[in-house]
Amino acid sequence: MTQILLKGNPIDTIGTLPPVDTEAPGFCLVKTDLSDLTLESLKGKAIVLNIFPSLDTPVCAASVRRFNQEASGKSNTVVVCISADLPFAHQRFCEAEGLEDVVSASVFRSPDFGKAYGVTISTGPLAGLLSRALVIIDPSSKVVYTEQVPEIAQEPDYAAALEALESI
Repeated sequence: MTQILLKGNPIDTIGTLPPVDTEAPGFCLVKTDLSDLTLESLKGKAIVLNIFPSLDTPVCAASVRRFNQEASGKSNTVVVCISADLPFAHQRFCEAEGLEDVVSASVFRSPDFGKAYGVTISTGPLAGLLSRALVIIDPSSKVVYTEQVPEIAQEPDYAAALEALESI
């Protein structure tokens, strides 16, 4: 369990992020076209998992925009934006924002993702949604960087994440 904050109030996640230098847990998420997105299908690429509660919040939307702008243009890199929002909401958001360089994915058929990555919020008003976190995975599926953002209303540390991505 990890304790984070929601507007200054403590809430808990179901676990902790996967440790750096370990094999990333496998996953099967749902893309906007309702097809599966698996860790195995991304093997051989650097992967940024941009995890957040919902596209319907300004901070979550900002992180998707920022990674679309900064990280997704890097060669052999894929940015996967993950929430419990339905794939249709992901698609509407990306179309409305003109975001073409990120992969949006939903956990609506994959509750094990939040458990495996330790990001399912277990207490408070957002219980059942995902916390704001980053996990960067190298082309061999090893975790090279993680950040559990301590306050849901705070953006992740983009500079640290992009630096970790550069080192791959």
